Amino acid sequence: MINLTITDKELKATEAIKDYVEKKLGRIEKYFGDETIEANVKIKAEKNYQIAEMYISTVGMSYKAVTEDRDLYASIDKDIDILEGQIRKTKTKKEKMQKDASIRQMTFNGEESPTVEDEVIKTIHYEIKPMSVEDAKLRLKEKQGNLFLTFINIDTQKVNVLYRMPDGKNFGIVEPEA
Repeated sequence: MINLTITDKELKATEAIKDYVEKKLGRIEKYFGDETIEANVKIKAEKNYQIAEMYISTVGMSYKAVTEDRDLYASIDKDIDILEGQIRKTKTKKEKMQKDASIRQMTFNGEESPTVEDEVIKTIHYEIKPMSVEDAKLRLKEKQGNLFLTFINIDTQKVNVLYRMPDGKNFGIVEPEA
């Protein structure tokens, strides 16, 4: 249902104009179903132009279009086209958001996310540099968040892994045998 208010300035809002606006607003009414639509239309004349301003509001949403043309009916048509585009865009956005939300809800609806077991789920690449065990300890101390550091031991020329012990104060080292 549309509650229509037409305001005129320097231009008479005839019954024909009112009927034309009501007929054109029918194009917009289909997007809202049973919702009540408040439509405020202002028509005015400035110099050689007829200006139509349309404000449409429903529960939680407002739309506006202002156009001018030498013919008032053409200006009304342009407003309706603009409003219809705005409404379609908003409805499409809402539907997309609801669809995305329902997919998320469907995926995690009360179920735990599937757990992956016995799989490599992360790979980190980094450069291994030759250094002494003492230098490796200093480097690991600098990087507080790191639990280990892989390096080439300059004394043995083998790849070693220096790691923090659970006590947080000491270090362990992994060194290959051969």
